[in-house]
Amino acid sequence: MVKYVENRFDEDYIQTLGINFMEKIITLRERTVTFTIFDLGGGENEFNSMIPLVCADASAILFMFDLTRRLTLQSIKEWYRQARGFNHVFVPLLVGTKFDTFASLAVERQQDTVANARKFARAMHAPLIFTSASHSINVQKLFKIVLAIRFNLKCNVPRMSSPGQPIIEY
Repeated sequence: MVKYVENRFDEDYIQTLGINFMEKIITLRERTVTFTIFDLGGGENEFNSMIPLVCADASAILFMFDLTRRLTLQSIKEWYRQARGFNHVFVPLLVGTKFDTFASLAVERQQDTVANARKFARAMHAPLIFTSASHSINVQKLFKIVLAIRFNLKCNVPRMSSPGQPIIEY
């Protein structure tokens, strides 16, 4: 969120506790579009009560997981189920983070993570995108894809599916 809105990466980032949000205003075909981006702290049951606040009116929801920690992908299933309970029309996107670190893991582990992520993305009917905020990998492209899908525009972001590359599948 910070990388997209302010184009900066904070090495000393502290995980979100509760809800954080930022706005970014862009111009799209001579129209002003305001992204209001909510970040709900993940993995903690105490924050589940906040899910309706961030999901109810969302146009798109980015379900983010840490590519280097398998359990974070598993938690997506429950987050997705809960979000759909509050909003039946949002566009889901499955986003793997920390691609820069993930790329240095053993090939077998990468293949396993990619296979599981693709399985989840198919089940969610969601694009799959791997990102790295620290290395500016696919962060801007992610939001271009959100805009293209949400406003039914032609998306000119190239797809990437080759092993070892940061995946962009939509």
